[in-house]
Amino acid sequence: MSKDRSNVTALLDDAPSYSRQTSGGIFVVIKGPDRGEAVRLTGAPGSTAVSFGSGPQCSLVLTDKTVSRKHLEAQLVNDEVVMVDCGSTNGTFIQGSRFEKIAIGFGAEVKLGRTVIKFLPDEEIVEPEPSVQSSFGSIVGGDTKMRQMFTLLEDVAATNATVLIEGETGTGKELIAEEIHNHSSRRDGPFVVFDCGSVPRELIESMLFGHVKGSFTGAITDRRGAFAEAHGGTIFLDEIGEMALDLQPSLLRVLDKRAVREVLYYRLAVIRVGVPRSRRGGTDIPLLIQHFVNTFGQGLTVTPDDMARLVRHSWPGNVRELRNVMERACLLARGSTINLEDALVSEAAPSLGIRTDLPFKEAKGQLVEMFEREYIEDLMRRHKMNLSAAAREAQIDRKHLRELIRKYGLDPRAKLDGDDDSED
Repeated sequence: MSKDRSNVTALLDDAPSYSRQTSGGIFVVIKGPDRGEAVRLTGAPGSTAVSFGSGPQCSLVLTDKTVSRKHLEAQLVNDEVVMVDCGSTNGTFIQGSRFEKIAIGFGAEVKLGRTVIKFLPDEEIVEPEPSVQSSFGSIVGGDTKMRQMFTLLEDVAATNATVLIEGETGTGKELIAEEIHNHSSRRDGPFVVFDCGSVPRELIESMLFGHVKGSFTGAITDRRGAFAEAHGGTIFLDEIGEMALDLQPSLLRVLDKRAVREVLYYRLAVIRVGVPRSRRGGTDIPLLIQHFVNTFGQGLTVTPDDMARLVRHSWPGNVRELRNVMERACLLARGSTINLEDALVSEAAPSLGIRTDLPFKEAKGQLVEMFEREYIEDLMRRHKMNLSAAAREAQIDRKHLRELIRKYGLDPRAKLDGDDDSED
């Protein structure tokens, strides 16, 4: 495993704005009568300390009667946040231990009286200028938010910063991570994907950090681990939110040689990239469609009607679903045009056959018809086509049941065994 952090950059998925951490941070009251109150600690000249207490001179005035007038002070010393108890009566505590002076990291919770304050990173929200390009490598998008993301990705790729990529399932977070790698100085090194959610809890530490033969039962050979494999390149930790809490300190030590007291998320999110959803009123759908046609079916065309249907679709699976539909439509093509009809039918939910590409009323009508047909077929089969018995069990009028039978062509006979109109 590399000992030089600059030799491997981590890109992490899971946790939508674009942000980066600034020096200092923000203290938020998370428990006590002043819950929700906050104060910032910044590195600006003359703003290197904040105080907490019940006295009016404090930066954050607390109404908690168990807090001293000037109970606690936070100082920024050489980029390190130091908490100093100001001779309080009831003392100040971290994790149940009283202290007079202590350095803290992001995520630390400090208790004074009945109040608990938490130290969190103060983030700078970045609104980059939209890129003039409508793509970033293999990622395509002409929408303003997408082009803003392209500008940010270009800047990020030039650094070795740890990046947290946030977005819905199917928005292409792994593809973004790979393109950051491809545009970086590490492009000739490996790009390693590690799925934190699919590895058994007892194996994840070994698979991430490696082990030597005989270090535990079943370790029959040396293993390098994902970080060692990513030496000189980039590692993408997919679904990092699934990682067990007791493994997070080990990951922190690899990513950044700082105190393990820090909360994992806030140490990883040095730069956060929020991936826009593809459901943006269809503004980018035509561009994406043409990109996928060029990828899967060069020479094929999309009819205006098919384009309108694709733009109208809600795309609950985001770009991933659109890509899958277009790949099938190209593979099933008849002649020079894509075969969207068959592609969408195969995309429908297997259990219900829901068609989200249709208007609501039409899709609902198809679903109701499917239900009626299957229900009546099974009902009449179980009652051996006895109309009266079937109507009694279903608790519907026999005339209505007969109409449904005729509607779906289930039996050519006008009258069935047990039918007696006098009972209607």
